[in-house]
Amino acid sequence: MPASTLCTTVVDCADPILGELVDVPAAPQELLDVIAQIPDPRKARGIRHQLPTVILIAVTAVVTGATSFAAIAQWAKYCGRMLLDAAGMMNAQIPSEPTIRRILEMIDPDTFDLLVYAWMRLSFTIIDGRTVIACDGKTVRGAKDSEGNQPHLLAAMDHGSSAVVGQVDVAAKTNEIPMLRELLDQFDIADVVVTVDALHTQRDTIDYIVGRGGHVVMTVKKNQPNLYDELKALPWKDIEGASSVDTSRGRRVRRTIKAAQVPAGVAGFPHVGQVVQIRRTRTVKGKKSVELVYLISDMNMIAARPEEIAAWVKGHWDIENRVHYVRDVTFREDASRIRTGSGPRVMATLRNLALGMQRAAGHVNIAAACRRYQLCIQDAIELVLTSGKTTLT
Repeated sequence: MPASTLCTTVVDCADPILGELVDVPAAPQELLDVIAQIPDPRKARGIRHQLPTVILIAVTAVVTGATSFAAIAQWAKYCGRMLLDAAGMMNAQIPSEPTIRRILEMIDPDTFDLLVYAWMRLSFTIIDGRTVIACDGKTVRGAKDSEGNQPHLLAAMDHGSSAVVGQVDVAAKTNEIPMLRELLDQFDIADVVVTVDALHTQRDTIDYIVGRGGHVVMTVKKNQPNLYDELKALPWKDIEGASSVDTSRGRRVRRTIKAAQVPAGVAGFPHVGQVVQIRRTRTVKGKKSVELVYLISDMNMIAARPEEIAAWVKGHWDIENRVHYVRDVTFREDASRIRTGSGPRVMATLRNLALGMQRAAGHVNIAAACRRYQLCIQDAIELVLTSGKTTLT
């Protein structure tokens, strides 16, 4: 099992609906223990289906590829009894589709995310002695509200495990930039490397992350024209670079990496310790194209070699390829018509949770994993009920 570092902080968080204190898990535990802490927004009188029962069924159904409330209910009808008995809930009844829908749309999404992602963060994977996370946003395109707004979720992904370890909702009248702080406020980023795309290449952002003891790798594009022009004008021709060639997938790509120390910073950006240029020369069917990418980091060339920074930038896009793409293609997120209450965000978290558990079990092809768990119900039940007894890696 790869080395991992555990977040051992206990945080008491006030639930915005109930005003109760919610304990964020401080050590690895079973998912059932986490589910039991989620506040039930319903009035106590007349409850037939306990909240942990519904959430446990939903999680397990999504692991098998369920993409809608109707699919979750159908899975519950045929397989739910086996799951509940295995979980020691022999007296619990199988909920109907309207019950599942109503409960998942009522859950407070902030508290739900807080508890689920705190549990997943317990398994941050160390890469070359560092924890590295990627932050990027995704719009749930099929979930338009009555005003035509689509939920937009900003997530943090652990590079090593490809598990989503934090998520916040970006409200319709704001954007990702200020919400990045709220996302990173959820956990300790001391000595953590945060990779972001060009949208988040902002002075306030680098100042915030470094101020909390973290490190950054930022892509620089023309949305920061002064910084971009200053990096482009550096004497790159006089700087020695390191090259590598990739001939996979029917194309030839030469990557040349160059770096320079800039102890005084550049273009008014604070804390910049080095700048990196990556030149990608791609040849496909005899046609050649050249792409130049500029990066900045607060770490100097001793703290982080240019090759490491380039690898982190390459790994950053796993949040698109191994999370967002899978949610869209395998779990059909953009085609989902769940749009009421907390439903879209809760379902997005259930998909992230399923992905994290499947990756932890060693699955690379998530579509194949879903098919396997559809056919082997007992394996799906075991995955959900035992995840957390060992850390996600």
